[in-house]
Amino acid sequence: MGLPALEFSDCYLDSPQFRERLKSHELELEKTNKFIKELIKDGKTLIQALRSLSTAKRKFAESLNQFKFQCIGDAETDDEMCIAKSLQEFAAVLKNMEDERSRMVENASEVLITPLEKFRKEQIGAAKEAKKKYDKETEKYCGFLEKHLSLSSKKKESQLIEADSQVDQVRQHFYEVSLEYVFKVQEVQERKMFEFVEPLLAFLQGLFTYYHHGYDLAKDFSHFKTNLTISIQNTRNRFESTRAEVESLMEKMKENPHEHKNVSPHTMEGYLFVQEKRSFVSTWVKYYCTYQRESRRVTMVPFDQKSGGKAEDVFTLKSCTRRKTESIEKRFCLDLEAVDRSGVITMQALSEEDRRLWMEAMDGREPVGSLGTLLLGEPKPSSLFLQGLYRIVGVNSRVQKLLSLAMGKTTQWTNSEARASSKRLCNMYAKHLDNPEARILEVQSLVHRLPEKNRQMLELLMKHLANVASHHQENLMTVANLGVVFGPTLLRPQEETVAAIMDIKFQNVVVEILIENHERIFNELPVPGEGQQNPSLPWKRSAENKTPSCSERPLTLFHMPQSTEKGEMSPGTPGFPQAAQNSLPHLESSVWKPTVLCPRSSSGRKARALYACKAEHESELSFSTGAMFENVHPSREPGWLEGSLDGRTGLIPENYVEFL
Repeated sequence: MGLPALEFSDCYLDSPQFRERLKSHELELEKTNKFIKELIKDGKTLIQALRSLSTAKRKFAESLNQFKFQCIGDAETDDEMCIAKSLQEFAAVLKNMEDERSRMVENASEVLITPLEKFRKEQIGAAKEAKKKYDKETEKYCGFLEKHLSLSSKKKESQLIEADSQVDQVRQHFYEVSLEYVFKVQEVQERKMFEFVEPLLAFLQGLFTYYHHGYDLAKDFSHFKTNLTISIQNTRNRFESTRAEVESLMEKMKENPHEHKNVSPHTMEGYLFVQEKRSFVSTWVKYYCTYQRESRRVTMVPFDQKSGGKAEDVFTLKSCTRRKTESIEKRFCLDLEAVDRSGVITMQALSEEDRRLWMEAMDGREPVGSLGTLLLGEPKPSSLFLQGLYRIVGVNSRVQKLLSLAMGKTTQWTNSEARASSKRLCNMYAKHLDNPEARILEVQSLVHRLPEKNRQMLELLMKHLANVASHHQENLMTVANLGVVFGPTLLRPQEETVAAIMDIKFQNVVVEILIENHERIFNELPVPGEGQQNPSLPWKRSAENKTPSCSERPLTLFHMPQSTEKGEMSPGTPGFPQAAQNSLPHLESSVWKPTVLCPRSSSGRKARALYACKAEHESELSFSTGAMFENVHPSREPGWLEGSLDGRTGLIPENYVEFL
């Protein structure tokens, strides 16, 4: 039921019914006033909340914009680039939305709060003032009327006429005020229908504009969103496909951590504890050390997993020696000498295996005396008749005592690479030559290419073993048995592989040749031209034979510590045998200019295949004789090069090609 209408004629009657109807209008105005007041308060709270929300969203967008994805690897896929770009796109969309929200919030104060406050102040406030005036005039009129009616009729006529005139004036003024008040009340009731609702409509229109702007942004963002969804799905699929492989590799690493070493430009790296003497007190400081064999450069960085690292210390390595356990209270120690500083640097490895790896990387030597002193003196006659001499394992305590006796002094050992190279060559010739005489000549030639100290030590050992073999009827150690014992030890492979195990029988044959012919091999110089086969003949293949594989590739003729630009060894360089220098004119054409060798320092050159090869692994290249390789350079795999053929890059056996 709506409010009753207020008739102006009722103002003259001023009846109780009129007053009731007027009272209902006044209550409605008061209710409207309170509602608008609360609405203005809530509107201001909403606007402040929108400003706070906008600030929070802008901060969120800024955080997204500042974050940069770092993908694993040197390059990124299109999907990874799309995902990395997504955060900046999100930030741009949010910022654009908040710019539109800011405009809406600023307009909200003008289109909502200001009109409502104006309506409440000007219209409802005016109606309240009119009510106050109406109530005042009502009280005045009623009081004056009661006073007028109380006048005595005995008053003079003129006084009564004047009193009647005053009452009429007061009544007329009351009627006018009553009419104005009724008019104002009804005006406010009508005005609130549009002046109150219109600001709300304008505010909602601003909201609609804001949301429509968001809709337009969503349409513009739709294309990127589709691409991003595809990129995310592709990335998830790749993750699922590689996760199993990575997990499998992790399990392999857990089972055999030493078989999966990290590829590093350093020859060796890891943690070592360095002994530092300060104020009569020795302390052990943890360092992260790296070593590069080519430059013999050692870098030490004091590092702790909790506090981090400090400035690095660099020096050039002169020598590395294993520290004897009885000479220091710590285990797994080794002594380093530097070129550019005095004194000995004592380091402790993490384990015996770790020390062994460091010593191998640094060409470390044992703290040994001359083993020749043990071999020069012949054993007692009773010792030569012991059955199973050198084959039966001795008591460990006696073996350790003998080792400590033999390794009392420190001497300089020669390069282990020369020994390993000779071992490989002996293996190859024992395997391929069928003529016993040719075998002896080849072994003799190779023995005299060994460094002087290595050759002398080998001669002492072979003389002693020949003496042992001469008593084989008593000690049961024939030349064949001695070959079985000493073959794998003297000709130990650089890497323990199945192929190396299968070649043990050839190692034994070489040792047998050395024992049986030690006087001829060591006392006579090799005759130039004899025992020097054409390098290409032992591994020449015919077309009707099976396709050659990389495991059957020809081996390098000799180890070259230094080489010229043409791949020739210079006389007088370290490792160049004296005997070979004396016969250089005769060997120059057939031995010291092998075409199958190439300098390791060359890179990015062209090369031609001397032999055909069939790849046994996906990382290798298959090729035929005469194939031309591009961008040939040394590989990290010993004995292998890396090059390109017909658009494919892979590994090439080093001695299958010659550089152009």
